[in-house]
Amino acid sequence: MLFYAVLRATSEKEEVVVLKLGHGLDVTHPVHKAMVYMAKLVAEKSSGRLRVEIFPNEQLGNEKECIEALQLGYLATTKTSTSPMEGFVPQIKIFGVPYLFRDGEHFWKVAKGPIGCKLLLAGESKGLRGLCYYDAGARSFYAKKAIHSPADLKELKIRVQNSIMAMKMIKAMGGSPTPVPWGELYTSLDQGVVDAAENNPPSYRTSRHYEICKYYILDEHTRVPDMLIISTQVWNNLKPEFQRILQDAVDESVEYQRRIWAQAEAADMEIVQQAGVEIIRPDKGPFQKSVKSIWDSFEGTEIGKLIKQIQEVR
Repeated sequence: MLFYAVLRATSEKEEVVVLKLGHGLDVTHPVHKAMVYMAKLVAEKSSGRLRVEIFPNEQLGNEKECIEALQLGYLATTKTSTSPMEGFVPQIKIFGVPYLFRDGEHFWKVAKGPIGCKLLLAGESKGLRGLCYYDAGARSFYAKKAIHSPADLKELKIRVQNSIMAMKMIKAMGGSPTPVPWGELYTSLDQGVVDAAENNPPSYRTSRHYEICKYYILDEHTRVPDMLIISTQVWNNLKPEFQRILQDAVDESVEYQRRIWAQAEAADMEIVQQAGVEIIRPDKGPFQKSVKSIWDSFEGTEIGKLIKQIQEVR
């Protein structure tokens, strides 16, 4: 099996279990740093009997490929945006509803409450168990030209994740959604395959997309978190002690990640501005109005009920 390896035996002849974790982010990204912190805690708490080996930069595949590898038991864990998870766990598309969360505080009250906890486990029957959410901030547009309203998105090819909700949002705003894998996006922007994209400040900076797209439009249309997920098969094969150690380390890494994320957002905004990026803070009203049809389309559905429940969280 590829999801773990027995490296050696301890003096008590106990196996050392190594869980492989694949993701697509650069090693300077705060989410990667949080997972490194988590792996360190796992090793410490287990006295080296349980280890997490991290493979960044899509070494083990893109987000969709890593999720599929979890289902097959070929990979133990992966970090993914919730957007690709929509294709595996339909309830997860709730995170892609534009302007659902009022701010970061509202998001975390939902994520750490009953709704968020239930959604983490919604994919267990599909072989995917959520361990936590990592802060991915608010997603905003960046482009080669200034954007002040949805009218400026007309006819623009805008890169989106492999997400039904993301494509619906861009269409509702008047743009042309174009799915492009994260690892191919720099070249796609440079060669004009797409005209714009959308993401949070740390991803915008660490990907160096600001070298091509000199306008960052803070419309903050979604707060799509990252998820750390583990193969249900792998989780069930871990002894209870290792399950507790892993979950405790993950929980501690979430609080660590939230702290360094806030620092990274501020630092990265400063870096891109120094590099010549123009920051635009548009009136969000027209953007919110343009996506009302998406909210209306979920009336009477499970997602519609979740929207109402989330809006009621104070």
